[in-house]
Amino acid sequence: MIRLPLRLLLAIAGSVLAYFIAAVIGAVLPAGGGSRPAEDRPHRVLMVAGPIHYDFLIPLDAPAKARFAFLETAGLQLSHPDAQWLLLGWGAREFYTSAGSYRDVSAKAVLKGVFGDASTLRADVLGAIAPAQELPAVSFSPEEYAAFLEAAAASFRRTPDGAAQALAHPGFTATDRFFEAEGRFHLLRTCNTWVARMIRASGRRFGAWTPLPYSVSLSHALFLKE
Repeated sequence: MIRLPLRLLLAIAGSVLAYFIAAVIGAVLPAGGGSRPAEDRPHRVLMVAGPIHYDFLIPLDAPAKARFAFLETAGLQLSHPDAQWLLLGWGAREFYTSAGSYRDVSAKAVLKGVFGDASTLRADVLGAIAPAQELPAVSFSPEEYAAFLEAAAASFRRTPDGAAQALAHPGFTATDRFFEAEGRFHLLRTCNTWVARMIRASGRRFGAWTPLPYSVSLSHALFLKE
């Protein structure tokens, strides 16, 4: 009678361990483009990590403002004189849209994130970042940057007239919004694999599978450290 629960616990522990090991292997296996001199990459996108999640901080330069102009009509003030960065992150809808503290995330939201949930994008506009805040960066050539912006913009699910579809859900700040996104979220296709897909879409090399934050950090150190 005791053996069955014990076997179940061992199977679960073994699966979790295998997932974490695979997350390391996927991070070190290269995928995507090759390399080019760093001086050919004037555009820098920052990455900010939470406990389980990476976001992009995209500078609100002319190319980014032009590519994400559709977010202005959804209420994001990209043209505000103090706006300097567009924060962008992708995730499981029910989990991601929970209140700002992980304590507020329900077991149902966690299970949906593991087995499959609709996805959402969170976008916010930020001002200046403290110089002492050293964040990892991804450098792009003009061509790579255009491809990166295109991939990120294509992650939004749009109406036939090209408008982003905001969710009727409060954000975490006074200025952010949640939006309908393309693709489904699950254990093998996480917020952090989206980060890797966006980087590889530019033509830059990155880890083949990066489901966890440390996978992204490891891939960044291996392939993008400059």
